[in-house]
Amino acid sequence: MIVQDTVLRNEWIVACRSVDVQDRPIQVTIMGERVVLFRNEEGIHAFKDLCIHRGAALSLGCVRDGKLVCPYHGWEYEASGACVKIPQLPAEQAIPGKARAILYSCAERYGFVWVNLANQSPEFFAQPEFEDQRFRNVIWGPQTVTAKPPRIVENFLDVGHLAVVHEGYLGVETHMEIGDYRVHRDENGVIRTDEIKIFQPDPDGTGQAKHVYYTYEILRPLTVKFTKRDAENGNLMSILLTVLPLDEARSVAFGVLSFNYETNLSDEEIISFQNLIFAQDKPIVENQKPEDLPLDLQVELSLKCDRASIAYRQYLTEMGVTFGTA
Repeated sequence: MIVQDTVLRNEWIVACRSVDVQDRPIQVTIMGERVVLFRNEEGIHAFKDLCIHRGAALSLGCVRDGKLVCPYHGWEYEASGACVKIPQLPAEQAIPGKARAILYSCAERYGFVWVNLANQSPEFFAQPEFEDQRFRNVIWGPQTVTAKPPRIVENFLDVGHLAVVHEGYLGVETHMEIGDYRVHRDENGVIRTDEIKIFQPDPDGTGQAKHVYYTYEILRPLTVKFTKRDAENGNLMSILLTVLPLDEARSVAFGVLSFNYETNLSDEEIISFQNLIFAQDKPIVENQKPEDLPLDLQVELSLKCDRASIAYRQYLTEMGVTFGTA
């Protein structure tokens, strides 16, 4: 079933990793819509995965001379969506103007392919680490979750669970108290917390337990970020999380992990650790009730340490997001 949310359909939504689109077209599902992605010399393009002729999935076809070729009758579509070849038509007969694929805006950014279902091109959020030569960036995901995006995003923003769900990794039971902090909005509309002091058993792989400082940012309805700062050495580590609404019940999480210091770990080891942490979060978000995130702040009891998630709920209300909210 198609997910109807005007706000999210006008957003850039992550579809897959850039490396997932190679010589052949692929199918992805975004908010219940089947989308075909294909690459030619001009870049990556996105159509509704449907041939106007007899409803075949264009993703089962191929790319020939930069055109997407339908697997059923060989119709060829150029990047604009226009059908430029129908093998069954006599050469002198014009191609009907209705012979077009449904086009979606598509872009490659930050190691991912993004699609806008409204065929708009809104401005992207900034991810400065990806453009900064001092940072190493590791692409993470996909991870499928049986939960709606707002619950997954809010879990990422929840500082209070680190020493409980991730005890021994991101926190310890002897240091569970969270100090008060404030949330601010900058001139670009980014919502950002103050630094939050957190005690971790091994924040940088050296085996030394210490306090580090987390800053959370709300960039878009489905995209958030935190930055961890080590005050002793200036090391910075950030994780960008972005969520693909697959359908009404399932989501797919992706991320970018960025480091301005040597971790002495391979990409595979970094991804493996992030998978471990996410696997600890997964049963929590998959079993939260209600499944839709309550935007009425009186429905659930909140504490001062929940200011980031409160700000996220207020932001979703302001934006008018309806999918996954109540």
